[in-house]
Amino acid sequence: MVDIITVTAETVDDYGFFCKMSARKSPAWQAKRAWLLNRFAEGLQLRLLGEGERGFIEFMPGAKCWRAIDDAEDYMVIHCLWVVGASKGQGHAGALLDTAETWAREAGFRGIAALTGSGNWLISPGVLEHRGYTCIDRAEHGFQLTAKTFESGTVPHLSGGWHTKAEACEPGLTVLRSAQCPYLEDAAMHASRAADRLGLAFHDRVIETADDLRRLSPSPYGTYALVHDGRLVSYHYLLEKQIVARLS
Repeated sequence: MVDIITVTAETVDDYGFFCKMSARKSPAWQAKRAWLLNRFAEGLQLRLLGEGERGFIEFMPGAKCWRAIDDAEDYMVIHCLWVVGASKGQGHAGALLDTAETWAREAGFRGIAALTGSGNWLISPGVLEHRGYTCIDRAEHGFQLTAKTFESGTVPHLSGGWHTKAEACEPGLTVLRSAQCPYLEDAAMHASRAADRLGLAFHDRVIETADDLRRLSPSPYGTYALVHDGRLVSYHYLLEKQIVARLS
């Protein structure tokens, strides 16, 4: 069994947080580090694969999670599960999930939940279904809220109101993003360049709190959204040319 490293506020500078490890001096990496330091104080848990393997899991108490999920106070919520390269297919994702589920049980939570889907940057539902997770809510664009329940009680649900939230964005091209993902500064740059090419007004809105994320996000993913004239274009990173192609 591969060693799994627990990253804390005291050790994050030693171990990093997996993403953008080659760009520790970049503003995006530093913003994620600052975000993590605030979240560790709220109960966020980060585990990395050790022994040269490449993967991680990030999860935190549902009341403070950075996904557009409500009534999740009794649940842990998985933000990210990622195993890449030669580390895939060796059972490492299962080991990371075991760690998260055990932590949630021992901490007294009634269950653990995750946003899943077939699109980019989401856990595939099939990864969790065979572990006893079931779909408890859905949204368009293939989003599913899946959960493994340890004890009966209130279950989480997606925040909803997606179209209304998209329509509340300014005319033109709007990015809503948080520092939860260090790649999103680059995503905003691509969106800005696409707006310039298309002659559109551009708005870059950084979401600072989990409450604001639930209030503003036009998709369950929450940490990123690209909106054009009140319509969700994407919840994940797109290159400039991909944005231009979608809007042309």
